[in-house]
Amino acid sequence: MSTPYPFTAIVGQDDLRLGLLLNAVSPAVGGVLVRGEKGTAKSTAVRALAALMPEVPVVSGCRFSCDPSAPDPACPDGPHEAGPGVSRPARTVELPVGASEDRLVGALDIERALSEGVKAFEPGLLADAHRGILYVDEVNLLHDHLVDLLLDAAAMGASYVEREGVSVRHAARFLLVGTMNPEEGELRPQLLDRFGLTVEVAASRDTDQRVEVVRRRLAYDDDPEGFAARWAREETALRERIAAARVLLPRVVLGDGVLRQIAATCAAFEVDGMRADIVMARTATALAAWAGREEVTAEDVRQAALLALPHRRRRNPFDAPGLDEEKLDDTLRKAEGDSDDGDGDDDGPGGGGGGGGVPPQSGGPDAPDRSARAGDDTPADAPAGGDGSGSGSGSGSEQRPAPAGGAEQAPVGASEPFRAKMLSVPGLGEGAAGRRSRARTEHGRTTGARRPEGALTKLHLAATVQAAAPHQRARGRSGRGLVVRRDDLRQATREGREGNLVLFVVDASGSMAARQRMGAVKGAVLSLLLDAYQRRDKVGLVTFRGKEAEVALPPTSSVDAAAARLESLPTGGRTPLAAGLLKAHDVLRVERMRDPSRRPLLVVVTDGRATGGPDPVALAARAGRLHAAEGTASVVVDCETGVVRLGLAAQLARELGGGAVTLHELRADSIAGLVKDVTAAGRAA
Repeated sequence: MSTPYPFTAIVGQDDLRLGLLLNAVSPAVGGVLVRGEKGTAKSTAVRALAALMPEVPVVSGCRFSCDPSAPDPACPDGPHEAGPGVSRPARTVELPVGASEDRLVGALDIERALSEGVKAFEPGLLADAHRGILYVDEVNLLHDHLVDLLLDAAAMGASYVEREGVSVRHAARFLLVGTMNPEEGELRPQLLDRFGLTVEVAASRDTDQRVEVVRRRLAYDDDPEGFAARWAREETALRERIAAARVLLPRVVLGDGVLRQIAATCAAFEVDGMRADIVMARTATALAAWAGREEVTAEDVRQAALLALPHRRRRNPFDAPGLDEEKLDDTLRKAEGDSDDGDGDDDGPGGGGGGGGVPPQSGGPDAPDRSARAGDDTPADAPAGGDGSGSGSGSGSEQRPAPAGGAEQAPVGASEPFRAKMLSVPGLGEGAAGRRSRARTEHGRTTGARRPEGALTKLHLAATVQAAAPHQRARGRSGRGLVVRRDDLRQATREGREGNLVLFVVDASGSMAARQRMGAVKGAVLSLLLDAYQRRDKVGLVTFRGKEAEVALPPTSSVDAAAARLESLPTGGRTPLAAGLLKAHDVLRVERMRDPSRRPLLVVVTDGRATGGPDPVALAARAGRLHAAEGTASVVVDCETGVVRLGLAAQLARELGGGAVTLHELRADSIAGLVKDVTAAGRAA
């Protein structure tokens, strides 16, 4: 096993280190979600945490890590007799994004269960992570069905495996740690709420810190064991401090005044449910224990709020995470004034008076003779260089040069988004699980049976019995059990929903530039983006104006990045509609090679006008027929307004082989009906 990078050797990243250490002190805090750009030591810090965790006593030979002082009576390897057991290091179990359901929860031998009545169970990653750390890198890219299993296990502290009436249950209590790059998409709210704390990390812009990061990383790569040995004293000291804080934790007093501050803070920021209050209370208690105190202070509450609330107050994926610290301080002061247990104003919120606070910057053998800036975050496993300006999330202040062919107008704000009607791709796909179009999936309603290809995952019991029944006499059946062979097993085929690639082609030309109309158009696209987020789609954005089209956002799972690009979209100039459709064709061609199972849905937002060049309308029609020839599902959002309507958008929809819908018809609550199958809509048009 390779030597992990020492936790104490990480430069900066104060919030990240503090969030992980608080969970080491009190696993009841509920884990931590680490959000940040690539190369910011997220994975390094999580893997280094396991070396600081106390050893775990387990029942000897138990695959499910039962506690010898209180063994699980329902353990599949039990029953166990109470005894001293053995100790082993705490585990960090990594859940790959592409893991199967059986790899996560374990697999049951269906053939032996049917023929012998034996629960032959092979534990999965949830069993391995019991009483340890379950680490999910790129947790925002995890498939929905795995997310559901994680939610169930985190809520119940147990994992259940059900296979056609045969069930196995085992304990699964773990510290859940996830890392993610927000540019690649956000988490479902249900999973987001399961993380006790969240921290934001970014690479430092301080030259000295970046130099120290590179120096330490190169030293580690040259001699991992020697580097770890030089930090052994700091690691031991930190391990002992964690152990001392764990011993102190039960004695920490959480007064009524502090509880009132916690409740007032959660109410002021309008967080949903009561989990935030509980997590804040546990975090504040852990902060006090970490600081070596037996009483929680107002500063502990403030620090707990900054860690526990930002990810719980988002109302939609376009809200930036974060907390208004001025409002937080005002809320805490008011709650402290209303309480008889207040600690006075000297150590109030924001004063820095004795809170659990940030762990001290490690000095260590290689530390420079300077103190790190408290606000900076620095990667321990990333090369120096780069300033993050290439982020896919875009910038609201970003200004692109105006293309020739017309005057550019300032960006127009989007109107209020609304609930959009669902647009779906016709036919039956086999793409990634989602919530838009029909597809063959691992989850959903059973539609038939087939012979399994590889390992059996979903047994079709009736089809299996039907296949085995004619052969019972030839197989010499004499008892009550059914004699089942491998060839008799049948895999259930299921139909559910898939996520699609929704590619928006948005007309930003002068014909669309009336400010009120462009605001409505942006509001409609924003509504469709919100719908794409809820249905777990990938999204892309192509815009056209002047003389050319550009890919404003390559296909991504981050709909908030698309929303940011849309918000800063300038308008004006001619209408190169054909260029927009051809650029979209290029994007879809590349994406088909990258992910052939994900079916695209082309959404063209335009009034249908085309200007510039010889015969622009005919050229746009030929570009539309190119998409139709390849079977790309499409819909045109008709933005034409006024009494006199030319019907150009509907004509474009016919060339694309799809349907057209007005902005009004796009609303889910509109009276006018919208055919969901876009091909059927095209025939109706």
